[in-house]
Amino acid sequence: MGNHTVEKIGGTSMTRFGELMENILIGQRSGAELYNRIFVVSAYGGVTDLLLENKKTAEPGIYGSFAAGDNRGWQNKLEATRSRLLELNRSFAGLGLDVAAADCFVNERMEGVKSCLLNLMQLRSFGHFHPEDYLPPARELLSSVGEAHSAFNSVQILRRHGVNAVFVDLSGWKDQETGTMEETIAQHLAGLDFASCMPIVTGYAKCAEGVMAKFDRGYSEITFSKIAVVTKAREGIIHKEFHLSTGDPKLIGVDKVRTIGHTNFDIADQLADMAMEAIHPKASKAMELHNIPIRVDNAFDPGNPGTLISRDYVSPEPRVDMICGRRDIIAIEVFDPEMVGQSGYDYKIMSSLARFKISYIAKNTNANTITHYVSERSPALEECLAEIKLNFPHAGISIRKVAIIAVIGSNMKLPGFLSRAAQALAGAGINILALDQCMRQVNMQFIIERDDFQTAQIALHRELVEKKDN
Repeated sequence: MGNHTVEKIGGTSMTRFGELMENILIGQRSGAELYNRIFVVSAYGGVTDLLLENKKTAEPGIYGSFAAGDNRGWQNKLEATRSRLLELNRSFAGLGLDVAAADCFVNERMEGVKSCLLNLMQLRSFGHFHPEDYLPPARELLSSVGEAHSAFNSVQILRRHGVNAVFVDLSGWKDQETGTMEETIAQHLAGLDFASCMPIVTGYAKCAEGVMAKFDRGYSEITFSKIAVVTKAREGIIHKEFHLSTGDPKLIGVDKVRTIGHTNFDIADQLADMAMEAIHPKASKAMELHNIPIRVDNAFDPGNPGTLISRDYVSPEPRVDMICGRRDIIAIEVFDPEMVGQSGYDYKIMSSLARFKISYIAKNTNANTITHYVSERSPALEECLAEIKLNFPHAGISIRKVAIIAVIGSNMKLPGFLSRAAQALAGAGINILALDQCMRQVNMQFIIERDDFQTAQIALHRELVEKKDN
């Protein structure tokens, strides 16, 4: 392993760049202490939404309008996005950013994107070019702009503050040759002495397979992971705007939750299943296989070491790492008295889920009933449900909106944990609709009414976390 770390900074944090310099990038460091750190940066908060589409509302950005054929719309949004990027440049003038140089960088990239999209418009007007041929590359191109912008600015500012920062642009801007992501990373980092410079790397990395095509909006963490593996980092660090805590402080209370401190990759996967990603599951796998631990910390609480995720850690004593949940869950219940004893009945349901690329978060079965719990945001969910109903014409199929609350921990093999959890929910007046626990006992899942989502988490956290702390 090397002596360096690879560290990722998210978009919301990047917008607070002055604080990042005080807490992470520079702080009290000087000389050699500044280096042996590679930083992977995201686009400034909200920029990728403008370039592609809003991640939460799906409101189209430049790409969304272009893909829909709204020619006037995408051009107007491109100019609005350009204005936003130039506005961000001005916001960093007080930190020493050369605004004229930063504006020139933005305008070059945006003019290049505009020219490319106009050419694609002309090509598709002939009717011989299909959307599946030109839309994915257009999405890749637009995705690359935000990270290139934030990385360029970061290098300019850090250099003004005496840091030997190096702009590492993996976006492939005007590159004619494209290899794998690993080849792209190795090529651009070759020759850099990490002990004497601070590489600032774009979170987007151009590659032959298309990073957006494979990972979509989770690509910056994939880049982070690939760099850690290629360079044999001693540790990966993800700087967030919050700590990885025993519960959501907004639901449970800032004074009630505590930092987890230490857990393992298995638990990180369980959290990802509950949409509480410490890191993208596909990013963590490579680091887990190469035994590179990941630290998740709060970028604005520099004195706290955060939470270390390592391969073999198991809590020395039984405890709960986190109470979390999802309220975007649909229960698909198939009831059929003729199901009992049939082999392959569940396989038919799973075939429909697989065909429409819908993964389930939990599943319950008994003699006559199989229930799958899936995200209501799953694309093609309606089509999938229609096919299941068509395939099982004599079964009773019901759809119900529910929530899942999970109790997760690396070591919960203690008699009474499940009983205590159930009693806590009963004491709060909450009816458990269904529950699920595997024999490994790292995740208890309670299916409840959506209206009980917050109350359930408060009750479970009080019983399983706060009582132990007192």
